[in-house]
Amino acid sequence: MTDQPTTRDGFAEPFLLEVLASGGLDAAYVRAEGNTLYRRGEDGEEIAVLDFVGGYGSLMLGHNNPEINDRARELLDRQTPVHAQFSRHPYADELAAELNRIVQRERGDDESYYAIFANSGAEAVEAAMKHAELDRGLRLSALTEEIDAHLEEVRARVADGTATVPPRVAGSADELIADVRRRNEEQLARGPLFLTPEGAFHGKLAGSVQLTHNPGYRLPFKSLAAQARFVPRDQPGALRKIVDEERPHLLDLVVEGGRVQVVERDHPLFTAFVLEPVQGEGGIHELSAEFVAEVQEVCAEARIPVVVDEIQSGMGRTGSFLAATRLGLKGDYYTLAKSLGGGIAKSAVLLVRKPLYHGQFELAHSSTFAKDAFSCLIGLKVLEIMEADDGAVYRRAAERGERLLGMLRSVRADFPETVRDVRGRGLMLGLEFRDQSDATADPLRQVARSGFFGYFVAGHILREHRVRVFPTSSAVNTLRFEPSVYVTDEEIDRLEAALRDVCAIIRDTDGARLAPIG
Repeated sequence: MTDQPTTRDGFAEPFLLEVLASGGLDAAYVRAEGNTLYRRGEDGEEIAVLDFVGGYGSLMLGHNNPEINDRARELLDRQTPVHAQFSRHPYADELAAELNRIVQRERGDDESYYAIFANSGAEAVEAAMKHAELDRGLRLSALTEEIDAHLEEVRARVADGTATVPPRVAGSADELIADVRRRNEEQLARGPLFLTPEGAFHGKLAGSVQLTHNPGYRLPFKSLAAQARFVPRDQPGALRKIVDEERPHLLDLVVEGGRVQVVERDHPLFTAFVLEPVQGEGGIHELSAEFVAEVQEVCAEARIPVVVDEIQSGMGRTGSFLAATRLGLKGDYYTLAKSLGGGIAKSAVLLVRKPLYHGQFELAHSSTFAKDAFSCLIGLKVLEIMEADDGAVYRRAAERGERLLGMLRSVRADFPETVRDVRGRGLMLGLEFRDQSDATADPLRQVARSGFFGYFVAGHILREHRVRVFPTSSAVNTLRFEPSVYVTDEEIDRLEAALRDVCAIIRDTDGARLAPIG
């Protein structure tokens, strides 16, 4: 397949449409409710498709949730303003206050967070990156000003005879000060670095894509923004080693006992550590408690703020409002999106821990549609539903997740030569197929080597079973399952039948039924 698009169906991302068509995934849907999408057949009749993609995790409460739709109609009928920028937004403050209440409950403390609103998860990550860099820049500026003051103090004290420069240090105060400035300028010329785990995905915008491990997404745009160091998830001590190797020092001068001494000062090179408690697009990998503990310890010691990306894993999907809760992971920043919009509003938020917050950021960063009444009031309705009955939605997500996970484990047990792993938490689960790149049958081998294996599997499941699944974007051998909290046993059973069918095809045939369709 070439990377030159055709005009098969118009001008809206034609190359992507060709990719979808090659796997039989180019269905056009006309209606949606609950866990079901509808497309039209050739006779015009609706065809129901069971949806386990769930808007990539955006539909915790299902397609067109009646309570949310009723609230939306009410807001539209009363002509709620959307474009009232640069005015008071009491509904945004109410949403931020409710988010604070929930986050404080989950963290088990009274830490407060200020809110910066956005339109998408990637934009919330960009805002986190920018705010963390603003904070780093202000700290670095204060440090360099302090060092400059010390250098001038040394110059003055040597001049008035109250301090001397030891011969082993330098020939004169001016030479020493010039050498310190030169070496500090070399260090200050280094660009900032972010830290993030291997397998991370935080978006595809100019900044956030630098935190996305997949080189196909990141490397073409490497020169556009600050770079990241990717930390192995399964190597204890790897983070500390990276920080120790990369962390530079600035030089400073102090006077002790009348003698000038050269001392080292920590240079805040690292802007932030950004991580997902459960990696979504990287293949549905939950971080280990051991890895999280090392992140918290090293980042606290080195004063590196922690950004917890809950865009896909948050909003109750893993059985608690934040997936970080179970891991004991506490962030200086949190990003939330996807299900915050209830499946109809495009909404996201960055939460910044109060002691780190800088008010000037609100003028340095803005977004046209962020903080509008419609999306904020929908967000409040979403939280109301999730918090009702003492968090019944969270309990149901955990219970439904266990039911779904049990089914996936059963499939794996019956097809060990086909299924490599099953993993995840709550309603954020993945099934990883074994690599078929060296399969004996040519059709199966070609499909596996195409780079679109999971999409061809998904295409077969859609065509033959009318069940919609997708692989994760950076691990195409892993199918994701992120249905709404209202997923039923019957729907899980339908998915099981589809998975067993495709596993048998991979195990027992040449795989031709999975090959691209004409």
